[in-house]
Amino acid sequence: MKNKIKSNFWKGKRVFVTGHTGFKGSWLCIFLNLFGAKVTGYALKPKSNPNLFSLAKVGDIIDRSIIADIRDYKKLYREIKKSKSTILFHLAAQPLVRYSYLEPKETFDTNITGTMNILESVRKIKNVKSSIIITTDKVYDISKNKIFKETDKLGGIDPYSASKVCCEYLFSSYISSFFKKNPNQRLATVRAGNVIGGGDYSEDRLIPDIYASAKKTKKIILRNPQSVRPWQHVLEPLSGYLLLAEKLYKNQLRGQVQNWNFGPNLSSCQSVRYIADKFAKSLDLTIKTIKTKSKVFSSETDLLRLSNFKAKKYLNWHPKWRLNKSIDKILEWNKEKLQKKPLNICEEQIKEFLKD
Repeated sequence: MKNKIKSNFWKGKRVFVTGHTGFKGSWLCIFLNLFGAKVTGYALKPKSNPNLFSLAKVGDIIDRSIIADIRDYKKLYREIKKSKSTILFHLAAQPLVRYSYLEPKETFDTNITGTMNILESVRKIKNVKSSIIITTDKVYDISKNKIFKETDKLGGIDPYSASKVCCEYLFSSYISSFFKKNPNQRLATVRAGNVIGGGDYSEDRLIPDIYASAKKTKKIILRNPQSVRPWQHVLEPLSGYLLLAEKLYKNQLRGQVQNWNFGPNLSSCQSVRYIADKFAKSLDLTIKTIKTKSKVFSSETDLLRLSNFKAKKYLNWHPKWRLNKSIDKILEWNKEKLQKKPLNICEEQIKEFLKD
C-alpha cells in the first residue's frame, strides 16, 4: 500500500521537532500526536497572528513546548538530551526568499548556524537514531530549465536559497566526517515542493495573501502570475518525512545517498495564475496583476519542478491529492474553522489523507 505509515511504529516514540510553532511544524505535531508519539517542540514564538499553532492549541497536545532560539547551541543540546528523543525533525528556519533580501545576516545565521547546532547535538547525543533535516526545493541550480532530481547541481542565488545550499554542504560534511563511522545514527535532508494547506498565515505566501486580500479589497494581487511551482498539500511531504524517518530508524535504506525530494506529480506543477483563478472563483474575487519594481525581489525562477522518482521507488511514497483536491481541502479548512475547532479539522483531514 502506498504511503503506508505504520502508526504502531510511532506510538510511544520520543520525537524532537524544531520549528513546531510554524505552519508545517504544527501540522507535523498534530500528525505525530494522532499516532501516539511523545513530542517535544523547540522554536521561537509564532510570527503571524493568527497562526495554526495557537488556533489548534498544539502546545497543549504535545508533551513539551519550548520557546527558544535554534541558534542557542547550549540550550538546544540540553533540551534534545533531556527529551530522550530517538527521532528528530529539524524544520526551524527563516523560510522566506523576499525577507532574506531584507535581513540576509539573520537568514544565514538562523539557517546555517541552526542546522550546524542540530548536527553537532545529534553527533554527541547517540540516543538520536533517525534525523530528518528539512531544506528546500530552491537548493538547485536554476540556470537550467529541467525537472530537478537529487543528484543535480546545487546553487542558490538569493540569500535564503544560498543558506539552504550551505546546510546541504554542512550535512554532507558531517555525514562523511562523523556519521559514516557511526552506523547507529542515520540522517537525511529533504527537499519539498511549495507546501500549501489550511492554517497557513505566513507572510509573503500566495494563499495566505489571497485570504488577506479577500478580507480587505476583494482583489487578488499577483506579482508573477506565470511562475510555475510544484504545489502540494502539506500532508504530502509530511507523510514522506515520516516514512523516511521510520526507514532510517530501521536501517532499511542502506547504500542510498540520503537526500530526498518530495514533490507532486507534474500535473500539479501549475502557475500562480492557475491557483489564483481557483480561489477567485470560489471566493468571488477579482484578479489584478502588478509589475515587480525591484529586480532584487524578482530573481526567483519562473519554472521549478521536482523529480519524485527516488521517493516513489525506495520509499513507496506517492502523491495522493491532486492540486485541485488540495485547493478544495484549503477552502474546506477555512470554511469549517468557523464551526469546528481547527485541531479537529486538521485531524479529520489527516485521517482522510491516510485512507485515500
